[in-house]
Amino acid sequence: MGFYFTSESVSEGHPDKVADQISDSLLDEFLRQDPKSKVACETMVTTGLVVMAGEVTTEGWVDQQEAARKVVEQIGYIKPEYRFDFNSCGIVSAIHGQSPDIHQGVVRQNEEEQGAGDQGMMFGFASNEMDNYMPMSVELAHILVQELAAIRKEGKVMTYLRPDAKSQVTVEYDDNKVVQRIEAIVISTQHDDFSSEDEMHKVITSDVRNILLPRVLEAIPARVRDLFKNDFKLFVNPTGKFVIGGPHGDSGLTGRKIIVDTYGGHGAHGGGAFSGKDPSKVDRSAAYAMRHIAKNLVAAGVADKILVQVAYAIGIAKPVGFNVDTYGTAKVKLTDGQIGEAVQELFDMRPFAIVRDYGLCNPIYVPTAAYGHFGRDSYEKEVEVSSRHKGAYIKNVNGDDKYFKNVRFFAWEQLNRVDDIRKRFGL
Repeated sequence: MGFYFTSESVSEGHPDKVADQISDSLLDEFLRQDPKSKVACETMVTTGLVVMAGEVTTEGWVDQQEAARKVVEQIGYIKPEYRFDFNSCGIVSAIHGQSPDIHQGVVRQNEEEQGAGDQGMMFGFASNEMDNYMPMSVELAHILVQELAAIRKEGKVMTYLRPDAKSQVTVEYDDNKVVQRIEAIVISTQHDDFSSEDEMHKVITSDVRNILLPRVLEAIPARVRDLFKNDFKLFVNPTGKFVIGGPHGDSGLTGRKIIVDTYGGHGAHGGGAFSGKDPSKVDRSAAYAMRHIAKNLVAAGVADKILVQVAYAIGIAKPVGFNVDTYGTAKVKLTDGQIGEAVQELFDMRPFAIVRDYGLCNPIYVPTAAYGHFGRDSYEKEVEVSSRHKGAYIKNVNGDDKYFKNVRFFAWEQLNRVDDIRKRFGL
């Protein structure tokens, strides 16, 4: 007998994701000004209010109110009737300096000896269920809310949509842990009020089935599309009404969606949140590195599914622990322990090396704060920075000289170590 596995995702307008995006916006602005900034920002949002707190050490200056309002506006909270909008919400900041006790363990005279910003364990996961090496249930959940947000922002159909939304996908596996079909989909989306509640639910359900789902099916590979049999269960706004939402409907906090941010419950999680943390915090940077390792191992053909774990002690550069679990899917004649030893030869896991290899001191983090940190396309983009950035160049913009830099987003999603891995494992 097979089994079911369920993952969820939430839209950029979900209150917890609003908080994550504000925290990462502050991080980006501090890093834009000073790539050596040390940042740990938390955000709370509720009806008409944004509260920011945390610790920062930086040579830059950031208009924190402006950064927060810009995020809220871009998400789509632009109407006073939402009881939370970019123009009128109150903003409180309680950000202060970083603890010198932590600072002395992280910042060293020799940069290569940079210690981990905290103790802890971080995991990376990859499987060949999807073309981007993500588990199917969480990837489909992300695509559902991404497409829903795209429809809302296009403003051509489903014009009643508001920013808050959630999705959930249940996948059926057989006894060999191979996906057989999509069992159930849940969509809960905030919307304008209708004159008739019965009509409202019928219209939204019909639009999800006839507008949203076809867009999702078009966005996924044919082999995954074939898993959507005619008998899957579809639940749309199961309570019947979802007018009150966003921070007015529920308070939001940074770091409350760590499973949505990672692998939807597949693999394991070390417990650390990502958003608002600069890359000296291995909660974030080492989790990115572990994803890169796992993804490249699966892409190279070492195994069909892999979980990697690394552990650090605060102030110490080298990991205190590392292991690999292939779930019995290894394609090489090595134990998981032997695979782990080979991986440690191939990858430098010191915090300094991770920050260097993935370009993590650049303002790249706001796009990670909604729809998952993993499984995203890696791309390069020119961004405005300060003269403190290495590699920055001057461009004249409207008569003013400004500094810019080409930076890579989602660098940990690159498949740039596959050849090295294949050579090491004889594949």
